[in-house]
Amino acid sequence: MKKRTNYLLHYLILIILAIVVLYPILYIFSIALMTPQEIDSYPPPFLPSRFYIENLKLAMTTVPIIKFIMNSFVVSTGVMVGQLITASMAAYAFSNIQFKGRNLLFAIFLSTMMIPWEVTIIPNYLTIKAWGWMDTYQGLMVPFMATAFGIFLLRQFFLQLSKELFEAAKMDGGGHIRIFFSIVLPLSRPAIGTLGVYSFLTTWNMYLWPLLVTNQETMRTVQIGVTMLQWAEFMSWNLVSAGITIVLLPSLILLVLGLKQLVRGITAGAVKG
Repeated sequence: MKKRTNYLLHYLILIILAIVVLYPILYIFSIALMTPQEIDSYPPPFLPSRFYIENLKLAMTTVPIIKFIMNSFVVSTGVMVGQLITASMAAYAFSNIQFKGRNLLFAIFLSTMMIPWEVTIIPNYLTIKAWGWMDTYQGLMVPFMATAFGIFLLRQFFLQLSKELFEAAKMDGGGHIRIFFSIVLPLSRPAIGTLGVYSFLTTWNMYLWPLLVTNQETMRTVQIGVTMLQWAEFMSWNLVSAGITIVLLPSLILLVLGLKQLVRGITAGAVKG
């Protein structure tokens, strides 16, 4: 009886915490489907009386939000692929190739994680402007295609792979390229999936950098597009919530699809030293 009571109490606490965490998102979805009269009423209702989709239609016609989503998708995918390529290759070098100064170089890489990203904004902006990359996809993507966190994450995972596999591959005549593509990458899917989901969502939610390097409306991303749904004269919460709902859907779908890999990557001890 006591065990059953603890079991129920455990899940009751989890349900309450889940509601607290999900409440802002659920309420945003609810507001997006409310009529203007329901929003102006006091106290405001928690659920809409009916599915009022005019807010979603108005949000999609007020600003080119589909274009913003496509821009964010291209930029986020490019950054994700770039980080996976650079981080996996660098992590393999730091974990499986012996060269002079390897540990010192890796320590220097790690030390860059201590530098706030805001410190690098001005140098990166001046570089992008000097190269003529304003209002371009490469200007949005290139500064984020390599990350010390990704190298650290994958290196720690690569170190846990069985050394016997590498020795067997070397005895079979395999070089580093063959070992990297035939052994390391297939066995590291949980860590690679974790880094991929993390980098995609981080880039998707980025606001300041796209605001700095884009001036044309056609190159704006979704986070900036949402702010274009509000005006200085008044605020339409229905419209803003509808825009946020549309913007959240792709990232939520990716999170659901990648949640298994994300959990496997964490539980596999990818961040152990």
